[in-house]
Amino acid sequence: MATSRTVLLFVILLSMFVSLSAQWVHYPAPGIPRTPDGKPNLSAPAPKTPDGKPDLSGIWAATNGKYFQDLGADGVEIPMLPWAKTLYEERKGNLQKGHPSERCLGHGVTDFDAHATPRRVIQTPTAIAILFESYHQYRQILLDGRPLPEAGLPAYLGYSIGKWDGDTLVVETSGLNDKGWLDMNGHPQTEATHITERFRRVNFGHIDVQVTIDDPTAYSRPWTVALAGWDFLPDVDLIEAICENERDFQHLVGK
Repeated sequence: MATSRTVLLFVILLSMFVSLSAQWVHYPAPGIPRTPDGKPNLSAPAPKTPDGKPDLSGIWAATNGKYFQDLGADGVEIPMLPWAKTLYEERKGNLQKGHPSERCLGHGVTDFDAHATPRRVIQTPTAIAILFESYHQYRQILLDGRPLPEAGLPAYLGYSIGKWDGDTLVVETSGLNDKGWLDMNGHPQTEATHITERFRRVNFGHIDVQVTIDDPTAYSRPWTVALAGWDFLPDVDLIEAICENERDFQHLVGK
């Protein structure tokens, strides 16, 4: 059973990279700085919007997928309360069976931040949209000064507002449900989870990403993970990747 589960995970990971190779490639996108031989100069300075803010626009993918599997991959202490630790160990020990992606429900805020598949960032002065190739999902971050909403309808991606702290975009998210997982290994997410992300485009080709989890119902204190960040994908585009006709769920038996 463990072997079949491993094979399935390999197929899923392989599909990520197949989608990368299936996009429009080598179509020179406008606005990308280039070296004399025409190659993208990803070490060039980060671009700015007309109002002087860092421009996060473009297609990006996570630099290192290890945080997608486990937010504690670098040894960061994750201070789980006893019930949360028990649930986490059950999910991890059962080979991640039960993850929402088995039912085509996709991912949440933190595991999408660490996901290896592409996402397009579209930035305006009052909102940022993130279009995920994986599961054909999207996320919106509102920059118009509104506060986070009162508790209402919980959602997998919650409700996000952002503001600029110098050259860093600070995003707060609440209104999450308790069905999502923070990572594939199964760190719990509850309706009390509050996520703070910090995005800083250090040059044309890279965005540093940091996430802080604050949830007193599942964790004894807030905790922070500096992810490997996102790398710019030049001269490509997204492709349609819809999870449909799902037939794997009934065969995922765990351990």
